[in-house]
Amino acid sequence: MATEVKVPTLGESVTEATVGQWLKKPGEAVAADEPIVSLETDKVAVDVPAPAAGTMGDIVAKEGDTVEVGALLGYVNEGAAASASPTPAPAAAPAAEAEAATPAPAASAPAADDDGEGEGSNLTLSPAVRRLVLEHGLDPSKIKGTGKDGRLTKDDVVAAAAAGTAKAAASAPAAAPAADAPSSGPSRKQERVKMTRLRQTVAKRLKEAQNNAALLTTFNDVDMTNVIEARAKYKDLFEKKHGVRLGFMGFFTKAVCMALKDIPGVNAQIEGDEIVYNDFADISVAVSAPTGLVVPVIRNAESMSVAKIEKTIGDFGKKAKEGKLTMEDMKGGTFTISNGGVFGSLMSTPIINPPQSAVLGLHRIEDRPVVRDGQVVVRPMMYLALSYDHRLIDGREAVTFLVAVKNAIEDPTRLLIDL
Repeated sequence: MATEVKVPTLGESVTEATVGQWLKKPGEAVAADEPIVSLETDKVAVDVPAPAAGTMGDIVAKEGDTVEVGALLGYVNEGAAASASPTPAPAAAPAAEAEAATPAPAASAPAADDDGEGEGSNLTLSPAVRRLVLEHGLDPSKIKGTGKDGRLTKDDVVAAAAAGTAKAAASAPAAAPAADAPSSGPSRKQERVKMTRLRQTVAKRLKEAQNNAALLTTFNDVDMTNVIEARAKYKDLFEKKHGVRLGFMGFFTKAVCMALKDIPGVNAQIEGDEIVYNDFADISVAVSAPTGLVVPVIRNAESMSVAKIEKTIGDFGKKAKEGKLTMEDMKGGTFTISNGGVFGSLMSTPIINPPQSAVLGLHRIEDRPVVRDGQVVVRPMMYLALSYDHRLIDGREAVTFLVAVKNAIEDPTRLLIDL
């Protein structure tokens, strides 16, 4: 008996998704509740489990197709020997079926090195894996696949990108030129890759923010000396007691929560002709994931300790890397902190995350000459940027908020005595 595999409920207000990657081919054995296909929604990737044990049957929705909640994706044939389709396939079905079952190879994937590195990898890449390979400029033949029959998975590509050991050659000809053919010169090849649903949503929301909000950015700089010294002094004891590393995000999140309490307008949002003030601080933290930037939410951060904040952020980072963030992780948020400094950014003008009204941008720390008590000294400085919706937040409020964050970071004792 064949059981239908349908698009599950994807979360509040999410009505459709894109088929990202089939994890099983027709005829392969599947266990009950084993992920068989990955769907990409506006915010996260969702794995669809097998409804029963048996073998993978016909695949109806191909990778890249847009599907609505409740739509038919394919079939699982119950029982180890089951392999037939529940309904007869039309004449053209075998070709289409083969196309759905066999992912497209990477057009620009170089061949394995002569020394055999990468031998055993299956270089038929799914669209999602292929997209990651191209984005990171990797040679898939140098990556060890951990998937079925040695196929590359998203995690394999992400790990190789982080290790930096599978970079593709600067240029590779598609085929050896004829002996008498002249040199073709520099490559001008183009590769068209469809935008992921997440990237399309990010682009749409950011453009809406520019169109609808009166965006303005105010800057300040902060002396990181005292926070760096506190972190260096207590980081080993902190990690030993709490099982998590002491970073700077815990300090900044606490400082932001204190400032939001003093300047509640920065934590508010516009709904129609009303202003909604929040007496809680749900802090969205920008996290890099294989599919793009995502913003999971630390709920009621104002009531958390630095240790709890660091643990929560660490869990989000791990889940983002593994593609396991849920819709619930991403929902809501009253204020955003984006740390471009981890990528080396010196200064930026971040864009708010609607319907929020403000976002704090953190940047890299670097030694700069500053004047202290009439003397020029070198201090570790960081630029802070607060982008805000001027329809709701006045310049005075924005500057006061940013100065409050600056003061708390430069004198971390304020975080203890709520000053």
